[in-house]
Amino acid sequence: MAYMSQEGYDKLIAELKRLESIERPKASAAIAEAREKGDLSENSEYDAAKEAQAHLEDKINQLKVTISEAKVVDTSRLSTDAVQILSKVEMTNMTNKAKMTYTIVSESEANLREGKISIKTPIAQGLLNHKVGDEVEVKIPRGTIKLRIDRITVG
Repeated sequence: MAYMSQEGYDKLIAELKRLESIERPKASAAIAEAREKGDLSENSEYDAAKEAQAHLEDKINQLKVTISEAKVVDTSRLSTDAVQILSKVEMTNMTNKAKMTYTIVSESEANLREGKISIKTPIAQGLLNHKVGDEVEVKIPRGTIKLRIDRITVG
């Protein structure tokens, strides 16, 4: 089960609709066009179009599974006492005093440019269930970082 915001869920539904109503017909048209070019045994365009369609169908099926397993979280009922999914965490890196803010989201909603990190990342895992003022050590690929939680809000 993947916990996510209403916004993240709505984006998944919109992406599924786009893939099914726009991309799927495009893939079918590409196959039909390639088929018209003759001998299928030596038709690389046909093979490529069939492969693209297979990738598209995989993506559609994965989205359907994610949507079926999604549990939309009512953010108005979330607490800011401790870090949890959909928490927006302001923190300080104790080594270089750099300030960082991340919102902890489901894997399908993660987007680093928007400051949204997956709950499965080492930083998110290290922050979970900690409170404002806590200093946590988090193992990341480059070693260990020490973070102080400065503020918790609902993302």
